[in-house]
Amino acid sequence: MLFKNAIICLTSFIAFAGCTGNTEQKFMATKITYPATEKQNVADDFFGTKVADPYRWLEYDTAANVKAWVDTQNRITFDYLAQIPYREKIKKRLSEVYNYARYSSPFRAGDYYFFSKNDGLQNQSVIYFQKGLEGKPEVFLDPNTMSSDGTSAVSLLGKSKDNKYMAYAINKAGSDWQEIYIMEIATKKLLADKLEWVKFSGAAWFGNGFYYSRYDKPEAGKELSNKNEFHKVYYHTLGQLQSDDKLIYENKKFPLRYFWGQTTEDEKFLMVYESEGTDGVAIHVKDLSKPGSTFDEVLKGFDHNASVINNVNNQLLIQTDAAAPNQRLVLVDPKNSAMDKWQEVLPEKPELLSSVTTAGGKIFAEYLKDVTTRVYQYDMDGKNQKQINLPDLGSANVFGGNADDAVVFYSFTSFMYPSTIYKYVIANNKSEVWQKSDVKFNAADYETKQVFFNSKDGTKVPMFIVHKKGIKLDGNNPTLLYGYGGFNASLSPTFSTSRLVLLENGGIFCLANLRGGGEYGETWHEAGMLLKKQNVFDDFISAAQYLIDNKYTSSEKLAIQGGSNGGLLVGACMTQRPELFKVCFPAVGVMDMLRYHKFTIGWGWAVEYGSSDSLVHFKNLYSYSPLHNLKPAKYPATLVTTADHDDRVVPAHSFKFAATLQEMNKGDNPTLIRIDVKAGHGAGKPTSKVIEEQADIWSFMFKNMQITPIYK
Repeated sequence: MLFKNAIICLTSFIAFAGCTGNTEQKFMATKITYPATEKQNVADDFFGTKVADPYRWLEYDTAANVKAWVDTQNRITFDYLAQIPYREKIKKRLSEVYNYARYSSPFRAGDYYFFSKNDGLQNQSVIYFQKGLEGKPEVFLDPNTMSSDGTSAVSLLGKSKDNKYMAYAINKAGSDWQEIYIMEIATKKLLADKLEWVKFSGAAWFGNGFYYSRYDKPEAGKELSNKNEFHKVYYHTLGQLQSDDKLIYENKKFPLRYFWGQTTEDEKFLMVYESEGTDGVAIHVKDLSKPGSTFDEVLKGFDHNASVINNVNNQLLIQTDAAAPNQRLVLVDPKNSAMDKWQEVLPEKPELLSSVTTAGGKIFAEYLKDVTTRVYQYDMDGKNQKQINLPDLGSANVFGGNADDAVVFYSFTSFMYPSTIYKYVIANNKSEVWQKSDVKFNAADYETKQVFFNSKDGTKVPMFIVHKKGIKLDGNNPTLLYGYGGFNASLSPTFSTSRLVLLENGGIFCLANLRGGGEYGETWHEAGMLLKKQNVFDDFISAAQYLIDNKYTSSEKLAIQGGSNGGLLVGACMTQRPELFKVCFPAVGVMDMLRYHKFTIGWGWAVEYGSSDSLVHFKNLYSYSPLHNLKPAKYPATLVTTADHDDRVVPAHSFKFAATLQEMNKGDNPTLIRIDVKAGHGAGKPTSKVIEEQADIWSFMFKNMQITPIYK
């Protein structure tokens, strides 16, 4: 998001106006000269259909010619952005609103409570611990000291049962690859242990060590692009070399599967989850109290999703969507795990059971009702329900803890309610504020509404709309429509600091809860996956049409945004309806639907999308793949964003899409790509990089809508 204008057209806090000065008019007339990206004679034959791929050479991210292309594209993009006269003013405003203390919910490890805190503009949140609830917070780990540019991110993976040790992981420069380290809690002594080539893993403690998942060391130079194969679960004993770790679980017949371990709080059971992708698991359970015991399969793969919550009297408390699209909570005997033997603890409800945790001998169940959270406390048998009073309609999470905890902590947020941490006393069902955010804005100036619109096939789809009170519905409001629509993910109301730039300038933010997500359970998810993926795009296009028809905005003032699977969403919608939008922001998107499964862990998404290796899925993927549906046309102003260390959705997707878009665009709207360096898919991105990127996004949007922001 960016702002700075040589001529101040607005001097008071009012809605956007189309006033521009001579400098801005000159800038708007500037013609962008794009690089002549080399085209090669490359094509694939899919079941008799020849598909050209002239920019395949851009897939080789470490090649010298690709690096040169990246440098050229970035130079053009940043030269364009640097000319926007109010860019620095937007960046300044973002720095102001980001500069407030932000906390995570604490959790207890023996005598100590752990939480993270960012003072405001720190690149990474610092992990603190304190002795008791009244103790003085001390720094436990400060990621900001681990790299000069703040690109090392730290996550706590788990404590040992005796509360003596803490395992943590470091991600560098945005990559999914992790290194695991161990620290003695009381002394902050770092052990010599170092585990490498870890990905998609926790630390499941048992005895004098823990279970974790990793891959074999990848080929040098291809760490960020090669397909990840043969995931394995190992046991690491404290003090030994990683090369001596014991292999616990693998499946040599299926190289493209995930495996990860979990132990129950009492360390009686080890669960190994096996999955072919992002949807559906098998669960294998081993009784660790019996030496020599083998694994029993308590849930066969891969038709259902499930997670073990805890051990209750030698039975597993499991949350699952098996025979319950909205999820339920059941008790399963590992030795007699047939589904007809399951005992229901919390039966399925009309609302989605989004999360279950335990603490202090209680069950905490979070439900989504029309995409906002309701939380209930139960006894361990599912009885004695108590609703936890939340401050408003919004999103709450993290009620989990230890069996002997008397208090737990949770966070609450909504569109105009910055994340606030509450302490909850289990015995008396009472909450009180533990840490409150102090953001420099007035929430009372804004309002949120939820509407339901009809999609193309008549399905009612919810959407949140946020704007200043008293806004005029004259079709002239700059509007950003955001969506995701996939992987069973639910987008509930949350606070965004950067979004204030839009709202306080009279703009509108809209969040559409599309099919493919999990907002209404597995049925909602399945309605937007595989051969029904077009439903997601129809929902998003219908959301845009609703906003236009109801005079919130117009096609000249409407931007769409989404990341990852949401980047695919934006890419598909802008190729299907380019005239409907003024500005498009596809971020780290899956743009090549015919080859996505050939890179890193892309194969894991085939359960969501289908694969071009199948004729029926090839036809479906080819029908909407953003890369392959770019034709000569006038496209919206587009800023593609990606990063050089994104090994989740490799940047080749965005490279090829941007090159093709620049070739195919027959209009005057700019089509640029912004490629961040030493950054990845998004998690762990330093605050400084976040502010820079958001300043660029808002500046690009305002410039192409011919809007001058209010900042002086």
